Amino acid sequence: MKINTISTKPIAGQKPGTSGLRKKTPVFMGHHYLENFVQAIFDVVGTVDGQGAGKTFVLGGDGRYFNAQAAQVILRMAAANGARRVIVGQGAILSTPAASHLIRLIKTDGGIIMSASHNPGGPTEDFGVKFNMANGGPAPEAVTEAMYKRTTEIAEYKIVEAQDVDLGRIGRHDLGGMIVDVVDPVSDYAAQMETLFDFPAIRAMFQGGFRMRMDSMCAVTGPYAIEIIENRLGAAKGTCVNAVPLPDFGGMHPDPNPTWAKALMDEMFGPDAPDFGAASDGDGDRNMVVGAGAYVSPSDSLAVLAANAHLAPGYAGGLLGVARSMPTSAAVDRVAAALGIASYETPTGWKFFGNLLDAGKVTLCGEESFGTGSDHVREKDGLWAVLLWLNILAVRKQSVSAILAEHWVKFGRNYYSRHDFEAIEASKADAMIAALRARLGGLPGTEVEGMQMTYADDFAYTDPLDGSVSKAQGVRVMFAGGSRFVMRLSGTGTEGATLRLYVERYVAGPEGLDHDPQEALAPIIRVAHELAGIEGFTGRKGPDVVT
Repeated sequence: MKINTISTKPIAGQKPGTSGLRKKTPVFMGHHYLENFVQAIFDVVGTVDGQGAGKTFVLGGDGRYFNAQAAQVILRMAAANGARRVIVGQGAILSTPAASHLIRLIKTDGGIIMSASHNPGGPTEDFGVKFNMANGGPAPEAVTEAMYKRTTEIAEYKIVEAQDVDLGRIGRHDLGGMIVDVVDPVSDYAAQMETLFDFPAIRAMFQGGFRMRMDSMCAVTGPYAIEIIENRLGAAKGTCVNAVPLPDFGGMHPDPNPTWAKALMDEMFGPDAPDFGAASDGDGDRNMVVGAGAYVSPSDSLAVLAANAHLAPGYAGGLLGVARSMPTSAAVDRVAAALGIASYETPTGWKFFGNLLDAGKVTLCGEESFGTGSDHVREKDGLWAVLLWLNILAVRKQSVSAILAEHWVKFGRNYYSRHDFEAIEASKADAMIAALRARLGGLPGTEVEGMQMTYADDFAYTDPLDGSVSKAQGVRVMFAGGSRFVMRLSGTGTEGATLRLYVERYVAGPEGLDHDPQEALAPIIRVAHELAGIEGFTGRKGPDVVT
C-alpha cells in the first residue's frame, strides 16, 4: 500500500453547520477542496481509537452528481488515515436516515454523508459533505467549529494510491488493508420499518383498493419506496414515481413542498385523485403528505402523528414527549398538553432534538421545513413519516381530510405558512434583521390591524441537558390569542441568504376552521412586511416559495 501525503493550502471555507458543508459542485471538484475538508474531518474525529485500533465508519450519499467520485476519494483517504473498516451503500447510495440507522445498528464510530439535502444537483448545482456522530446524529457545533478551524490551517492530506473499489458489487473488499463492506442500502432500513409499523394492516388497506402516489423526485428514496411500499406492502406497481435516483434529480428541485412537487399536488387536487400522496427530498430526510384535495402542513402533520402514534406497534406504549423547532407551529404543543407529556421548543437544527432523544425525553420531533422523525434514528426521516401516516389511515379507516377535520375540532387549528425569499444579497438581509431587532423592545403593547402585540424577542435556547446556550435564533413577534410571526435567515442555500417568514394564527374552533390559510393569515403577513420593511430592504414584494 502506498500512502501519499499531499501538500496543500488551507481552504478557509464557510463554517459547516449540522447540515455539513455545502458548496457548488465545481467548488468541491476543485483542486484539493474535497480532500482538504475530508482530512479536516479525520483530523478532528480521529480514525484510530485510544488503544491504537482503527475506527469504523459508514459512508453513503444521495446519488447526486459527483457522489460516486467523492466516495472513492473518501475511501482512499480513510485507508490512508488508518481507519479499519468502512461500510458503504451499494453504488455509494444511502439515504440520510438509513445512514443514521446503520451507524446505530452496527455501532460504528460515525459516518460521512454526501448530500446537499433538498438543494438541486448537477454539474453546476450543489454538493455537500457532513459527518454524523456515533449516535447517528449530526455533529454538534463544537465539532463542526473544530472542523472549520482545521480547514483554515491544514497543510497536507493523506490518500492511498489505489484502484477504485467496485461499489456496485455487494460484499467485502480490501483497500490498502482497510475493509470496505458494500451493503444493500435498503434492506436494513426496511427491516427496521417492519418493526415499527403494522405492515399487515397497511397491506390489507392496499388490497382493499386504497390508492397512493409516492413521488421520490428522482432522488434517493426511490429504491426504498419501491421496496417497502410496492414490494412489501403490496401497493400497485407504478405507485412510486420518479423512483430512480439521478445525478441531476431529473432537472427537478428535490424539495418536497407544494411549489416544487407541483405535479403531485395537481394530481392530488385533480378529478381522479388517489387517496394519499407523498413526496420526499434529495437525501430522504424530508416529507410532504397530502390527501385527496387536502394538503397537510408539516406542523399539522407533526401534531396529527403525535395524537395518533399509539396506533402503530412501535409507539403503542405512548410517547415520552415531543419536540418542535421554534418556527414550527404550536399545534403539537396542544396535543402534548392533552396527552399529559412534555413538549420542548428548540432552535432549528436536528442536533437539538438529538440531545433530547438520547436522554429519553422525547419520542417524536419535527420542524416546519418538512422534517419529522422519532427516536428510531437521529435524523429526520421522510419515508418513516409517510409510513406512520399509512399506519394511521389503515387503522382509522378515514380519509386524510376527515382526520384533519376531527383533529382541528378537538384541538383547534393553527393556521400556518412559511414564506421564503431566496438568494437575497446577504448584506441587505442582515441589515433588515438588525433593524427589526432594534425595534423589538417597543413592540409589546402596540396594536396593529386590530391585533395587540404582547411579546417580542430574538429567540435564545438553553439546552436542558448540556447547558449550552444558542442565541439569535430568530425574531419572534407574538400577538394576543396565540398568533405570531417569526423571521430568520437560513443557511441551507449555497449563495446569498434565504429569508424565512413564518406566520401563525390560532383558532380554537369549532367555527372558523375551514378558511384558506393565506386568507386567514393575511393580516399577520401584512404586519410582518410593514414592521420588517421587507420590500425596502430587499426589493422583494412577495416570496419565491409559499408553503
